Amino acid sequence: MAGSADPRGDEMPELSDGEDDDCEDEEQWQWMEEDAQTVTCLFCDRQLSSVPATLQHCTAEHQVSLTEVIRKHGLEDYGYIKMINFIRLTKCGPSCLTGLSEGPLPWESEDFLKPALQDDLMLQTDPEELLSSDVPCISACPSSRTESYNALLLRAQTAEERACSSEEALSRAMEDLHKLKILSQNLVLNTDTSKSGNLCAVAELREDEDEAYFSSYGHYGIHEEMLKDKVRTESYRDFMYRNPDVFRDKVVLDVGCGTGILSMFAARAGATQVIGVDQSDIVYQAMDIIRSNQLEDKITLIKGRIEDIKLPVAKVDIIISEWMGYFLLFESMLDSVVYARDLYLSDGGSVYPDLCNISLAAVGDKHKHHDRVAFWDDVYGFNMSCMKKAALPEALVEVVKMDTVISEPTVIQTIDCNRVCLSELEFTTDFCLRMTKTTVCTAIVGYFDIFFDKDCNNKVMFSTGPQVTKTHWKQTVFLLERPISVQAGDELQGKILVRKNKKDPRALWVTIDLRDRKQTYSLQ
Repeated sequence: MAGSADPRGDEMPELSDGEDDDCEDEEQWQWMEEDAQTVTCLFCDRQLSSVPATLQHCTAEHQVSLTEVIRKHGLEDYGYIKMINFIRLTKCGPSCLTGLSEGPLPWESEDFLKPALQDDLMLQTDPEELLSSDVPCISACPSSRTESYNALLLRAQTAEERACSSEEALSRAMEDLHKLKILSQNLVLNTDTSKSGNLCAVAELREDEDEAYFSSYGHYGIHEEMLKDKVRTESYRDFMYRNPDVFRDKVVLDVGCGTGILSMFAARAGATQVIGVDQSDIVYQAMDIIRSNQLEDKITLIKGRIEDIKLPVAKVDIIISEWMGYFLLFESMLDSVVYARDLYLSDGGSVYPDLCNISLAAVGDKHKHHDRVAFWDDVYGFNMSCMKKAALPEALVEVVKMDTVISEPTVIQTIDCNRVCLSELEFTTDFCLRMTKTTVCTAIVGYFDIFFDKDCNNKVMFSTGPQVTKTHWKQTVFLLERPISVQAGDELQGKILVRKNKKDPRALWVTIDLRDRKQTYSLQ
């Protein structure tokens, strides 16, 4: 790194020709120039005197030739810059470069154009010059240090100008493309607004429009919560470990791989190749996790949305994903799984989990209803009932006590992940709840069940309902504005409409109609 201590200890710098009385100033200048030439190795903390010295060090000490990597993958200026920043940011090992396939490179994201180190001389080097035989001589000769350094600075300035110009052009093109996309969407939607599912709304989102969603999964806390959810994590593990015949010698795609836990389960279960894809920054930690467990020969991780990247294989045998959100469909990640299935899944392959149910049940919890709804009728002697209109539409995500459930559950939707179409993820269903208690119904609770079934000798399932061990999904509660009196044995007839929020396709609108009382709730 520029400005760090010279690693050569007491070695005196070579002084340029000059008078004796100028020696002190000349020596100081020379040391400053030596500092400017210092380069940090890409794979260790060693400080080298020049770019060629760094390349020689990488070849001798780390057994990786950067010039061979450049030549093999035909890297030009931007590709070379991205590679250097990728190595420094992810701290990947030499094996990450030597084991690269002919497919998409892991540093293709524009994020890697931003320098990982300030004043990094590795970024100021032209890859074409690295491939030419005279570059080492030019860079290594002490007599031409000043000219070489100035040439590097000039090249960096030129590259920066080209990058700025390209960035502006790209920005204009993206803006035009976005306007065209909006126009085409409006044309389709205005043609027939009664049909849903004409477009894969999530796939149509620009990366910057989807940034908040993926940023939320870049925080460690959410991954810790999911990993500690034993019902969730151990169900995936048991499915894979108890059915090794399903995974033996298979190519597996993990959509939304997060920390890579499902990818590692698949590798241990016998898969020959696993490809994990995730857009959030947690994928960089996942790369370290994969290497720490010596699974880098089987698992390849790619940063990006599955809709935006290209896999290094034409087809996969299995797609695994933990895509489920609150009320199953919140976050719309199943859209991405369906996209990957239609594009990459081979004939006879399967998506896991393969079956899902959404269920409803009636809840009679007068205390909860008073705390959340009736509370607004008298707040320290003031009528704030108008607040109900703001509070009721927000669906609650919480654990429901089983003793407050007052009906038998009913399944309102079954999803076969190997066959479902995007249009089926928005639906309207009539339902009937058979009461088990005489009381008042204060809310409707929704939850889902997950099944690993297809081709499994040892089938695995888990539920997120109130009758079993709680999960991080908890349950989704839809409070009623006015409770409904019910008798044991009664059948409470209703209708539910589930659709995406048009302004935010990862959010849900849920409309419940009970005895001509209709209420719309949001999950966002």
